[in-house]
Formats: sequence, C-alpha cells, structure tokens
Amino acid sequence: MPAIDDLILFTQVIEHGSFSKVAELNGITKSVVSKRISKLEKELGVQLLYRTTRKLSLTEAGEVLNRRAKNLNQVAQSAFDAITGYSESMSGHIRMSVPTISGELLLANVVSDFCNRHPGLTVDMSMDNHFVDLVAENYDLVIRTGYLEDSSLIARHIFNSRWVICASPAYLDRNGVPQTPVALSRHNCLGYTHQSTGTFDWQFSHDNRLYTHKVSGNFASNNAAALKKAMLAGNGVAYLPTCLVYDELQKGELVEILAGHVGKVVGIYAVYPFTRTPSKRIQALIEHIREGYLAMKERF
Repeated sequence: MPAIDDLILFTQVIEHGSFSKVAELNGITKSVVSKRISKLEKELGVQLLYRTTRKLSLTEAGEVLNRRAKNLNQVAQSAFDAITGYSESMSGHIRMSVPTISGELLLANVVSDFCNRHPGLTVDMSMDNHFVDLVAENYDLVIRTGYLEDSSLIARHIFNSRWVICASPAYLDRNGVPQTPVALSRHNCLGYTHQSTGTFDWQFSHDNRLYTHKVSGNFASNNAAALKKAMLAGNGVAYLPTCLVYDELQKGELVEILAGHVGKVVGIYAVYPFTRTPSKRIQALIEHIREGYLAMKERF
C-alpha cells in the first residue's frame, strides 16, 4: 500500500504545479520529490503525471487519485488540531443545528446532558431539516444526514441510520402484504418530500446493488412524524427512519414489510466549516453525540 505521506506530497505537487515549490515547502530536494512521485506511480502501476520542461499535467488516473486524496492533508491537520485544542477550557457557547427527528428522539437529551457535565458551557440547538448556511448563519456545528457536497465544509461520519418500510396491521389486512417492490404499485405509498432520491422514488437493494423504484400515493409531507400518524391511522405505507417508528414496531402497532429489499441507509454527519479549526468543546460534543447514537444503535 502506498505511503500516506507520498499521497499528500502528490496532492501538493498538483496544488502548486511545481516539484521545486513542494520541495521548498517540505524542506527536501527536488529530486527527492520526483523520486517519491515515481515510487508512488510504480506502486500503483499507473502513470499519474505528464512531465515536460514547462509544466506538469495530470493523466486520467492522476485526476482520479487527486480528487480522492486531496482532503488527506486537511484530515491530518484536523486530527492534529484536535489534540492541540485539548489545552482549551471546556467553556463558552456553541450554536448548532440538528434534524428534527434526531433532535426530538435523541439529541435534546444528549446535548443537554453534555451541558450538565460542563457547567461553564452553553448550547443553543435549533432543529431544522434544511441544511443551514453554517458560515452565514454563524453556526459552530451542524448534525445532518446524507451526502455532503460543499467542499468548504468538513463532515465527520458519526453513524448510519437504517430506514424501514412499514404499515399498520389494519391497512395490511385490507390491502395485503406486498412481497416485492413492484407490488407496491397496488398500494397507497405515503411520500416523504425530504428524501434525497425524490418523494416517491424509493430506494431498494438487489444483489448488493442499490436502485430506485417509483411508487405513488395520495399523501406526502415534509414532516416524517405526520407520515407516521397517517400510517397508524391505516392510510398507507411509508418509508421512514427506524428510530421514528421503533416503538410502534415493537408494540405491533406498525409492521415492517419488504425487509429483504430495503436498501436505504443514511449517514449521519457532524459538519463544521473548514476555515474554522474545531475547538476542544466542539470535538468533545461531537464525540458525546457519537456515543449517544451508539448507545441507541438498535433504534437507528
């Protein structure tokens, strides 16, 4: 396996466009930089750079590697900053935003417990399913689900949330139990408008491959709790986070269906601005939140 230092050196060469500049930054010679890049290419079995006397350019393989590896240096610096920040006091104020479901079911207790453990600390936690602008709205930390596209932010993976398809026993008694995703065409599916794939484009798995299948129904909402109430009233089938319906499933008030076909697992992330070095209190809160999710993992 190639050395991480060589990957970081490769990304620096691309960033600065010069072996000489990278050599100067790292306190090594230009020939050492060249040899380490050549060593990396040999270990990977591909050419990464086109070298001419005037400029450097990426091969197709080099572009792929640079795209995947360019955050390594940032991640390493974040790890060092986390240790350095341990000299700070656990005091001050944290402004954060969290999803409504996780906020109500878990994070209100977890975050308030964190405040009680650190009397010099205060937290203002807003609950919103929309991705807020961290910098413009001056948030220190955001907990969010799904893929993060903004490269100006850093996301630390905390936990994976499994989703389930379910309905009430009364609804299934009236309409039958679908055995395949295709059979959902004969059912009233309740749509969650915050689904990244689309309100009625539900995600399934077959042979370890994910795909979407379009369903239809007469009711949709941006509030998952509203969909749960509609299900409990016997009005349809819904695809929701396990944590939201866990108690009802345990009591038999809702029944999970198509368990072998469900493919939706959503990552939960702690997000903070790349331009802002996370303080000790932010690092500690993220870890406390992660432990909270792990303690209730069967519900998620």
